[in-house]
Amino acid sequence: MNWKIDAVRLGRIAPLGPAGVPSGIDKQPATGPVALTGTGLEGDEHGDTRHHGGTEKAVHLYPQDHYADWRSELPGLAERFVAGGFGENLVVGGITEADVCIGDLFRAGSALVELSQGRQPCWRLNLRFGLGDMARRVQDSGRTGWYFRVIEPGEIAAGADLALVRRPHPSWTLARVHRLLYRETLDLEALAEFALLPSLSPSWQELARRRLERRSVESWDRRVTTPE
Repeated sequence: MNWKIDAVRLGRIAPLGPAGVPSGIDKQPATGPVALTGTGLEGDEHGDTRHHGGTEKAVHLYPQDHYADWRSELPGLAERFVAGGFGENLVVGGITEADVCIGDLFRAGSALVELSQGRQPCWRLNLRFGLGDMARRVQDSGRTGWYFRVIEPGEIAAGADLALVRRPHPSWTLARVHRLLYRETLDLEALAEFALLPSLSPSWQELARRRLERRSVESWDRRVTTPE
C-alpha cells in the first residue's frame, strides 16, 4: 500500500487562545525537504513537551479526508477545516484510522517510521477552533489521527511516498483501538492483548494495564476540558 505526502508542515511556538497558551499547533507548509530525527522534524516546535512531541510522538499525521466531514458537521467553522487545521506534520489523503494498524512500518521519503499510537485530543483543540467541546467531539468521532516514532532518520518532502513496509499487528487497526479506548472501555480480554503489543507506545501500554488492574476507566476531563 502506498500513499502520497501532499505537504510537510512545521510549527513554531506562538500564543494560542485568549490566555496566550504556548503552542506549536499552527503549522505551515515546508518549502523543501525536511530532516527527520528521532524526536521529530527539524524546525517543528511544541509548547507542551510533556504531552506533545518526543520519541513516541515524533511525527503527527491527520487524515486529510476527515476535513470534509468536519466541514459538513460544523459549517460555521468550515474555513478552519483545511489541511493543517489539526496541527499535523504530514498531510495525506486516502488514508484513515481504518486503514492503519499499531506497529505499521512505513517508508516516508527516505525515513522509516512506525505507528506508535493514536492521538488523544486535548483541550488545545478547543482553543484552536474556538469551540469549547472540540476535543471531546474529536474523541467521540474517532477522527483523531495518529503518531509515528522514527526507526531510521531521513528526509521528508511534499510529493514523497508514504509506503507500507510491514504490518505486524493486522488485527489492531486504529479504528479498533478507538472502540476499545472510548466505547468498549472495559473489554478485559482485548485490553490484555492490547497491553502486550510490542509496537504500542509505553504510555498506552500503561493505560491498558491500569484499566486491567483497577477495572475502571481513567477520567478524560482534565485532558479535554479547557483550564479556567
